[in-house]
Amino acid sequence: MSKKEQLRKLRAGTVINLTAQGQETSLGLALLSVESKLQAEFKVSMLHEANWPLKDIVHRLRTSFSAVPFHHHHDRSSIKPDGGFLWLVDLAGAKYPILISEVKNQGTNDKRAVEGLAKQAKGNAIERLGKNVIGLRAALLDETIFPFVCFGYGCDFETGSSILDRVTTIAMFGKLNETVLHNLGPEGRFNRGSFAKDYSVLAEDYTFFTSDAATRPSTVTRTWEEPSAPKSPEPSETPSSGRSAG
Repeated sequence: MSKKEQLRKLRAGTVINLTAQGQETSLGLALLSVESKLQAEFKVSMLHEANWPLKDIVHRLRTSFSAVPFHHHHDRSSIKPDGGFLWLVDLAGAKYPILISEVKNQGTNDKRAVEGLAKQAKGNAIERLGKNVIGLRAALLDETIFPFVCFGYGCDFETGSSILDRVTTIAMFGKLNETVLHNLGPEGRFNRGSFAKDYSVLAEDYTFFTSDAATRPSTVTRTWEEPSAPKSPEPSETPSSGRSAG
């Protein structure tokens, strides 16, 4: 089934707004699938919004941390990730973030090389990503989860690129291609989020979001790159009773 046909079938009754340019892609399909599975399993009320105004973030922070001063300059300013914000809405109308998604394409030097052009500097998309992550981490300081997922693709994300360490820095020095939902460390100080450096992960495999409850992993973190199945010991081999290195 084509992505277009999948999107058409998933749109019925959805709260996801895919009118923004570029969202009717694998990211949009993943968002629709997430919402569909949550609705089927939990029958919850959800809301999808394209942006989060800074004035609302500042109000939230002032409410949660009344002893700390907060400020913004323009009421029209907002954080607008590529996939927007998916909220869980309770009976009183309060909203709780359950998925914030970004897709970043960075790197044209492979195409420029084909055209015989000189390389360009790396980093613009990552700097914009870092700005959003700083704001979102602050906005969700009163939460115990950081439901942020970013997928990066382009030649700047290839193995060996210096850009990877910039992304790792934004991820609070956590691993890439790993899902980290719950805050880690003492008092949940490390609200890392999840960063993948291969866009095809989103295009071809988002089973973590869409798998049935019976098969969904229960661990805090999960790598997107599926490990190969463990090799069964030969009949003549005796399984080791030593301590695992993992």
